[in-house]
Amino acid sequence: MTGEIRVIPLRGIAELEEDDDLAALLVSASGRVGGFEPYDVVVIAQKAVSKVEGRVVDLSEIEPSPRARELAAGEDPRRIEVILHESREIIRTRPPLVIAETQHGFVCASAGVDASNAKGRDTLILLPVDPDASARRLRDRIHELTGIDVGVIVSDSFGRAWRRGTTDVALGVSGIVALRDLKGERDSMGYELHATEIAIADEMAGAAQLVMGKTDGIPAAIVRGLTAAGDGHGSDLVMPRERDLFR
Repeated sequence: MTGEIRVIPLRGIAELEEDDDLAALLVSASGRVGGFEPYDVVVIAQKAVSKVEGRVVDLSEIEPSPRARELAAGEDPRRIEVILHESREIIRTRPPLVIAETQHGFVCASAGVDASNAKGRDTLILLPVDPDASARRLRDRIHELTGIDVGVIVSDSFGRAWRRGTTDVALGVSGIVALRDLKGERDSMGYELHATEIAIADEMAGAAQLVMGKTDGIPAAIVRGLTAAGDGHGSDLVMPRERDLFR
């Protein structure tokens, strides 16, 4: 790790469509800021990845179930039906709010189903089927196009238990360490750390969000200056059920 970290927005990426070459668009955008450098970490918004992977739902094709109608509380029950389909388990409800565990194991609002930055009023965007695989494909393609090894994070905004507001977290990771385990190391006073793990991929996702914004149309950013190369996965950051104190 260096003493300075830069976060560089990747501007000029147009509205994405299914099967677009997202990696090539990222490479082109990076050229406007001097290009990628070894050990850069490229953070890409989940919605950008989901759009090119076709993870978009047209509500006109959805028939809501009785359970979806029950939870809708006056809102569109078709949206709730999509949330139920994307959920492995419903954790809490306060209709129409649903907190769910996704098929990936993430616990979040609406199972990650979102209408923001979607195309059209009756369109929803889902999480990628396998965010780690998405990150790996983008990393491999960037290397193919540039010959440069970068890390890749697919990020999304999540709320947190006991804290207001959202922050971006890493759903998919490739080429970097996701979780830095400090157990067994000693602090400046000589105390041995017994349970300290740093969610380094989440920290980078949150830093990138500061320049990407929610309404600025900037779907990606470079985090530069942090040496975090490794073989981590977004799934490393999921709390094991047996250690989850909030259910």
